[in-house]
Amino acid sequence: MSVVDLQLGPRPDEPGPPISAGPREYSAEVTQRLAADATLVIAKYPEARSALLPLLHLVQAEDGYLTPAGISFCAAELSLSPAEVTAVATFYSMYRRTPTGEYLVGVCTNTLCAVMGGDAILEVLEDHLGLHAGQTTGDGKVTLEHIECNAACDYAPVIMVNWEFFDNQTPTSARDLVDDLRSGTPVTPTRGAPLCTFRETAMILAGFADQRPGANDAPAGDATLAGLRIARERKMTAPDVGESSGTARGPDDEQLTKEAKRDEPSPGPSADVPAKNGAPE
Repeated sequence: MSVVDLQLGPRPDEPGPPISAGPREYSAEVTQRLAADATLVIAKYPEARSALLPLLHLVQAEDGYLTPAGISFCAAELSLSPAEVTAVATFYSMYRRTPTGEYLVGVCTNTLCAVMGGDAILEVLEDHLGLHAGQTTGDGKVTLEHIECNAACDYAPVIMVNWEFFDNQTPTSARDLVDDLRSGTPVTPTRGAPLCTFRETAMILAGFADQRPGANDAPAGDATLAGLRIARERKMTAPDVGESSGTARGPDDEQLTKEAKRDEPSPGPSADVPAKNGAPE
C-alpha cells in the first residue's frame, strides 16, 4: 500500500458508480438545442439506433459526464428504453459517470508504459494532486484517470489529456503538466491536434467538425513511421491474397523462402536417421 493509499483510504470502485448524479431532465431550451444537434447526428446513419454512441458524446458535452437527463434524452431520440441506453453507456470507459474536470488526464500503465515508468508517474500525480485515479481536483480543472493501452507504445510512457498525446513523460514532466493545466498556462500536445477542453472533445467525438487550426493535418511522429520507412527502403509491398489457398503471398515470398532455407542450420546426426549403410552414425 502506497503513502497516498494511507492518506486517502480505499480506491474508488473500479466499475464506477451508476448513472444517477446530475439533472433528471433538461429544460425546454436545452432539449430543443440538443434535439437540433441530434437530428444532424442521426441523419448520418441508416438505422437511428446506430447513432447511440455519438449521441452519448453529445450529452456528455452538455453536462461534462452522463446524467439521468442525458440518458433519457438519448432514449427518447432513438425510441429506446433508458435501460438499453444505460447498458451501452456503462460498457465504454470513454463515457464518464461522475463530474469530469476541464482536463481528463489519463496515465497509461499497461506493460510497456509501466516498464518505462508509467506506474511511477501515476503514483507521483496521485500524491501531488492529493487524490486517486478516478477523482477530480477541487478546482474542477483536472480529473486523473488510470488508463490502459492507447496504442502509443513507441512513445512510452504516455499521458493523454482529453485524448491528445503527451509522449515520453517522466514524473517531473507529468507534475509540471498538471500544474500548467490548473494554472491556465497553455500546453501543447507532443503530436496531434491542439488541446481543447473535455466538453469540446466530446462534441468532436459526437461527429461535429473540429475547428481547431491544424487539428486535421497533424503528422505522425518519427517513431510511428519507422516501420513504414524500413519497408520502403527494403521495397517491401503488401501481400496479395491467394485466390485458391486463401493464404497471402507477396512477390518476394519465393525468394524469402529460399533465403530462409539457406540460413537454416543443417540437422545434426540422429540415431533415427540411418546412414547410407543402414547403421546409425
